Amino acid sequence: MSKFDEATQAIRVDENTYDVCLDPGYAIGGPLNGGYLMAVILRAAVDASPFEHPVSQTAQFLKAPVPGPAQVRIEPLKAGRTAAFARATLVQDGVAHIEGLITTATLQDVEPVYSGAAAPGMPPIEECAKLPDPKPESGMTLNAQLELLFDPPTIGWLKGEPSGRPESRAYFRMAEPQDPDPYVLALAVDVLPPVVFSAGMRGWAPTVDLTWHLRALPAPGWLTLVGSGRLISDGWFDEEVEVRDSTGRLIAQSRQLARVGRG
Repeated sequence: MSKFDEATQAIRVDENTYDVCLDPGYAIGGPLNGGYLMAVILRAAVDASPFEHPVSQTAQFLKAPVPGPAQVRIEPLKAGRTAAFARATLVQDGVAHIEGLITTATLQDVEPVYSGAAAPGMPPIEECAKLPDPKPESGMTLNAQLELLFDPPTIGWLKGEPSGRPESRAYFRMAEPQDPDPYVLALAVDVLPPVVFSAGMRGWAPTVDLTWHLRALPAPGWLTLVGSGRLISDGWFDEEVEVRDSTGRLIAQSRQLARVGRG
């Protein structure tokens, strides 16, 4: 079992309740990363499902949970021959912090009938750059759990040279050797810096609502993350992320609505 598996494990208490312990190693300057929290919830939802894979997850972030004990409560809604639907709630100290819906199914390893446009071009890994290591007092513990190597133009904001477009592109893998799986993908879709950074904005940008889809099971190796936004307006922005595996195949998609950074 990897460190990430341990940090996201859910222990069954009864038919609809799971105990979890939220790990402080996945913080982003205080709050816990939303993708990590979604992975925790998925562990419980998949265990309670008759199917193997989480093909869709929607999460509304009502309140930021803190590291420590919590529970995931699963409410089955319907189970058919090919998919099951459930409501999942992350509860801490008796208060709902994350509410959402999860669809599970069993994916097959098949060739796509149609796969759309080719992946956007990325420079070779050796030409990509990492973010500076955060200061210990920053509370950015997430960085130690993973490796992100960025297409240099999308982190020009580090030098005060944002591209002017909401975008972010990077190669991603866990710091501890681990083949990507659906739970790693839940983290991957929310692990890029907010795309508004490249549009010249800064500060913590809290996610309000995030939906992601698992489209295929990933091959081993680096993942490629391509993030973009369509509209920044009235203190809100959207962010879409496509995830491709080491073969270039599209394996996950996400869209989130978030608040523009404060401070």
